[in-house]
Amino acid sequence: MNSILGMGNALVDILVTLDNEELLKQFHLPKGSMQHVDSAASAELWDAIRSLDVRVVAGGSASNTLTGIAALGLPATFIGKTGGDELGRLFAGDQALHGVTSRLLPSQAPTGRCTVFITPDAERTMATFLGAAIELSPEDIQPSMFAGYTYFHIEGYLVQNHALLQRAVELAKEQNLTVSLDLASYNVVEANKQFLADVIERQVDIVFANEAEAEAFTGYKPAEALRELSKHCRIAVVKMGSDGSLVRSGEEEYIQSAYPANAIDATGAGDLYAAGFLYAHACGQPLRQCGKIASLVAAKVVETIGPRIDRTTWETVREIIMNDDL
Repeated sequence: MNSILGMGNALVDILVTLDNEELLKQFHLPKGSMQHVDSAASAELWDAIRSLDVRVVAGGSASNTLTGIAALGLPATFIGKTGGDELGRLFAGDQALHGVTSRLLPSQAPTGRCTVFITPDAERTMATFLGAAIELSPEDIQPSMFAGYTYFHIEGYLVQNHALLQRAVELAKEQNLTVSLDLASYNVVEANKQFLADVIERQVDIVFANEAEAEAFTGYKPAEALRELSKHCRIAVVKMGSDGSLVRSGEEEYIQSAYPANAIDATGAGDLYAAGFLYAHACGQPLRQCGKIASLVAAKVVETIGPRIDRTTWETVREIIMNDDL
């Protein structure tokens, strides 16, 4: 059986649903972006939202993807770094609960957290304090960590540490793993475009990007961005939310419509799309089926607040896949 290793920022999500966008303006957070904040700013944000309807759940892009893969039935392992605090214990417990094997390296710093603002249009805007997560270093990553896996999934948010991301993908390719990369956020892409281009060209097999990330990377709108991306990797995917997704490998290209959903929160949609796609690909499904399963999984997570799908819904998802009722 194929198995999937992932690496990313081990974060706890603090989710708050807003009635309007005033708080985003107050803290100068562009809607739909991911902004890094320091400890003081994170505390200030917490003071501003603590009286609102707040939920705290384990998160982080790659972690969300691995959780989805495990729920679909493939072995999944996550590498990250957390502090020895309550949030770190929450993160580890959540991974165990959802069937993900954790390789959480310890840190004296506090566990990272991401404040996720959900506006009435279901868009999410993130302010991230990386905390312990940013201390994950190239020296932490050893060749033995990659032994026995067939896929390696890495989130683009790790691009703030070029040496770490570079070493991780190099070790994965040395052991012939299929490497997938989620571009993470348009502003991260803009700030690291050349480095990402070099890594993708040489060492990445599958690239996931949303419309904004694809445009930031290629300068083109979705259709042309897909073709440009596909020149540099084996499989390129451009996600377009309710407009579906575009999938291309070589000369094979598909437009995948979005699976019907009553969207209330886009948090985790891209991460769970990647989970569905990688699961299907690892199971030997054709490209079109990979897009269909990815679309189904993404649709189910946007119908709930936060990046986790409940057990009953996962049962429904697995039944739909098993019956090929897509």
